Amino acid sequence: MNNYFKYLNISDTEEKWGFYITTVGYSRVDANQRYPNNKDHPQSHYLDWNKGRILNGYYIIFISRGQGVFESAQTHAVTISEGTCFFLYPGVWHRYKPDPESGWEEYWIGFKGYYADKLMNNVFFNASNPFIKAGLNRELLFLLQKVLETVSTSAAGYHQVTAGVTLQILGLLNATSVKEDQLNDPAKKLISKALFILQETFDTRVNMEKLAKELPMSYSSFRKAFKRNTGVSPNQYLLDLRLNKAKDLLTSTALNINEVANQTGFESLYYFSKLFKKKNKVSPKSFRSLNSAK
Repeated sequence: MNNYFKYLNISDTEEKWGFYITTVGYSRVDANQRYPNNKDHPQSHYLDWNKGRILNGYYIIFISRGQGVFESAQTHAVTISEGTCFFLYPGVWHRYKPDPESGWEEYWIGFKGYYADKLMNNVFFNASNPFIKAGLNRELLFLLQKVLETVSTSAAGYHQVTAGVTLQILGLLNATSVKEDQLNDPAKKLISKALFILQETFDTRVNMEKLAKELPMSYSSFRKAFKRNTGVSPNQYLLDLRLNKAKDLLTSTALNINEVANQTGFESLYYFSKLFKKKNKVSPKSFRSLNSAK
């Protein structure tokens, strides 16, 4: 495969999409070859090892061959081996380079948008631990190459197509990360099971102590592990699930407010309306009216 990169022009349409690609590329760096070759790259993307670099978007970097080193303001210098993905975050100083003795092959995708902000700053990915050992994953390689091919052909709608494929890549990397975490921390596997159960039963009355017993975990251990892995308590997570589902129902169905409350597990219309307004700053009725007008 030949070296290739492109920086994309972004229009209002892409920004409104909420998740858009800013740059893609592939580079093969042979042993003892100068790195990086800043020629033809925008000055904002120049990488100098001594100075490092700060970018204003998110980036997926996948090393498919060779090894090197990565360092950022939030991590110590870490050896990067083939099959490793790492993320760059906006505003975070970083630097990386291949080992001169091995060189490496790298794929990259830059992306931005309000939905990208939501994904990358939630519980799924972590700027202080931006590494995922994907291995020599054929599905990942296929998706990366699909993005490059789609950008190079520049067919109609390619911005949205590449955004969709990049979301597939993030989903694949997240699944890989979850599996790796579960191998290293058995409690995470149990919390993952709990999240699945809550997703399936959020519209019913949930007894958290009974749920912990089913995993099985003591209730105290369950609460601590749950918050450690999600950032919130089990009850807050369940409430967020219900309120987010309520927002979907309010904007995508003709159900009345009372029916929305019933279908999202709230015991009374009053309780539902009170909590909905507390989180969203508007009543369910106003939320529906505001979003229907858009």
